[in-house]
Amino acid sequence: MSQQGVTPQSEDFSRWYTDVVQKADLADYSPVRGCMIIKPYGYELWEAVKGGLDRRFKATGHQNAYFPLFIPESFLKKEAEHVEGFSPELAVVTIGGGKELEEPLIVRPTSETIIGWAFQKWIQSHRDLPLLINQWANVVRWELRTRLFLRTMEFLWQEGHTAHATHDDAQAETMRMLGVYADFATNDAAIPVIQGRKSDQERFAGALRSYTIEAMMRDRKALQSGTSHNLGQNFAKAFDIQYTDENNELQYCWTTSWGLSTRMVGAIVMTHGDDMGLRLPPRLAPIQVVIVPIARKDDERGPVLEAVGRVEAALREAGIRVHVDDRDNLSPGFKFNDWEMRGVPLRVEIGPKDVQKNSVALARRDIPGKAGKEFVPQDGLAAVVGARLDTIQANMLQQATEFRDSHLREVTGSYDEFIDVLQDGWALTWFCGGAACEDKVKEDAAAVSRCFPLDQPHPGETGKCMICGGEATEMAYFAKAY
Repeated sequence: MSQQGVTPQSEDFSRWYTDVVQKADLADYSPVRGCMIIKPYGYELWEAVKGGLDRRFKATGHQNAYFPLFIPESFLKKEAEHVEGFSPELAVVTIGGGKELEEPLIVRPTSETIIGWAFQKWIQSHRDLPLLINQWANVVRWELRTRLFLRTMEFLWQEGHTAHATHDDAQAETMRMLGVYADFATNDAAIPVIQGRKSDQERFAGALRSYTIEAMMRDRKALQSGTSHNLGQNFAKAFDIQYTDENNELQYCWTTSWGLSTRMVGAIVMTHGDDMGLRLPPRLAPIQVVIVPIARKDDERGPVLEAVGRVEAALREAGIRVHVDDRDNLSPGFKFNDWEMRGVPLRVEIGPKDVQKNSVALARRDIPGKAGKEFVPQDGLAAVVGARLDTIQANMLQQATEFRDSHLREVTGSYDEFIDVLQDGWALTWFCGGAACEDKVKEDAAAVSRCFPLDQPHPGETGKCMICGGEATEMAYFAKAY
């Protein structure tokens, strides 16, 4: 069954996604092509993402700062691979205050360069290391094909930037923050992710190595949901970020960067949503519980609203995010559909019979229809609701994991079999990492390598690259992707 006005996933997943984002009041289009307006409900969801990440960043010793939106053009040119990688996506300011600027300014696509310039000033001694900085900001990348939350010209994100004394320290930071992203995705967003290393072709421009968390959407496409980069000494040398070591000798720092954006909101929609709309994991849902009073007669209204008030107060006191839908001009059925579209995890219904029985009806969003509905006493309701929200959170992760795992295939047979698997899922296969092999898969199946998973299925073994037949020391996931 599909919510009215929502294209079924099976008919057109892309259209379904746009329908849900708009009908659930997450975002709308901007008058500027490729930009979006994030509406209050969507921004509350992003704030929940921010909160979950920010707590983790601070717990691992990082501090928030803010750096300028405008970057001198010369800064990007200091790191050759970086400017080459980003040049097609840059927005450039050439006029300011009615006059042509002496040096064009870049609207930041990312902040490695401006932050590298600042680090060069701030770091003098090994005692200044590690320097662990994060910023919450907007960035601009001139995308040709855009989609709400998934790929827009301007988007919101966090970008972490750190400086270290050694390669090993920088590598440990890179992997630690990848783990932070995976922990957030799994435990807060209920999205199972695969952690892995990007191929050289998919590596961040200017990085030594790039790592990713990859998630499977309901159309079986992959979504890169967060990345962490060991930048080596590339940016340190470009911006002269040096420190004196314990022997009073001058050394270049080793730096990292890592980022996660409003794309995560799109990931939540496409991992959990169904034809009725959003399904939000309780830990991130702006509203965890909606209470719908049901009173068809005037004399029923008073007792019902009195019970609603008691239940609302008890839930709020327990720290549950609750909303009472007391709109008089709408039927209960309309309200049920409306909150299902918005993905609220749990609905509480209170009518005259519930008042008489001192009970309420609970309807779970993660289990459709009668199977997800139960009647429970009003006494002790907060504890029951808290337990149900925990159950919903766990069930949504289990559902997403089972769906993902049912569409993962290890392929060691023929290339034709490999291409066939990619039509409806992800293929894990031996891969040499070569650019020519990557290009061939892109041409033959419109798929790309997602990552060499950190958890290799055959550690210590080697195989033949599925594409060229050459020696391969690792297996990689390939998939169609956003």
